[in-house]
Amino acid sequence: METLNAAKVSCGPINAMSDLEHDPHVEARSMIVALDHPSLGAVRTVASPLRLSRSPVAYRRAPPLMGEHTQEVLAGLLGLGPEAMAALSDKGAI
Repeated sequence: METLNAAKVSCGPINAMSDLEHDPHVEARSMIVALDHPSLGAVRTVASPLRLSRSPVAYRRAPPLMGEHTQEVLAGLLGLGPEAMAALSDKGAI
């Protein structure tokens, strides 16, 4: 990195997640938050980079599992009922 930066080639380290969690800047900005997930327990995830004094970010729930809210979304947006969703599920679409 020293050689590239000296030659005015912008570069930086490639971090593993374990490196990133212990980075001083990440720690100082509290960029990792732990949220409770109903089936996985505590889940550590990346915090929002936004820091707004009058409207701070609220973390209400952990990220969903793959497909966790599919039926809610299909019912709400498309008005699909249980039979339509069962048909989609039988076809492997959801």
